[in-house]
Amino acid sequence: MLGDDLTLSYDGRTVVHGARIHLEPGRVTALVGPNGSGKSTLLRSLARLHRADAGRVTFDDGTDAGALGSREFARRVTLLAQSRPTPGGLTVRELVEFGRHPHRGRWVAGDAGGAAVVERAMELTGVAALAGHAVDRLSGGQLQRVWLAACLAQDTEVLLLDEPTTYLDLRYQVELLDLIRELADEHGVTIGVVLHDLDQAAAVADRIVLLESGRVRAVGTPAEVLVSDVLSSAYGIRVDVDVDDRGCITTCPIGRYNTRRTAGLAVA
Repeated sequence: MLGDDLTLSYDGRTVVHGARIHLEPGRVTALVGPNGSGKSTLLRSLARLHRADAGRVTFDDGTDAGALGSREFARRVTLLAQSRPTPGGLTVRELVEFGRHPHRGRWVAGDAGGAAVVERAMELTGVAALAGHAVDRLSGGQLQRVWLAACLAQDTEVLLLDEPTTYLDLRYQVELLDLIRELADEHGVTIGVVLHDLDQAAAVADRIVLLESGRVRAVGTPAEVLVSDVLSSAYGIRVDVDVDDRGCITTCPIGRYNTRRTAGLAVA
């Protein structure tokens, strides 16, 4: 999926300037950058939820994303948005089943194999045991996983995730990142994900797109983009980067507390 020369605005103010982003099949592309840099806006434009002032979005087969009908587009692309309503009166299973809407005709019975896809989506996200629970009684982390299950039930070739680790505890953050890699590596899904945590981006992504003030500042592998001088300039704070013997990247923003702690360790 290619977003080419995308210019995006809110209320006449340009917030993304001529951005180019290519999401490749079977690979994870992470969008990172400071608050207000345009990450979520760019992701929403790929999902056709934010109209571009200029530029176009195409699939790798050359299909113009803007030319597809809404149902056809929803069979190819799904977005786990940053904020969603909490629907009342639904069970977990019923909410996940909504992910099958692009594949159904007039009747639910027409969705051959849909029930199995829903079950698998709930298993993958760890919410199968909650299937009969009321959605409005769930914790924030549980609800986040249910919405992800609904996205997986949609069974699309492109999966867009906007800060998906929000509300999740450490275990489910790790399991979600593992699931993202599994979907890319074993199922060939094209994945674009907005992440604030640079270490998570380093761990899960094949390629990273760093945005700054609405412009693409750097694109490349984690090792190419997550370097101290680039990050320090983009975030306006000193960011140290360490790479261990296994190639794992760890970033450390340096503020007053870090400086005092480092100085104390040095003296000791």
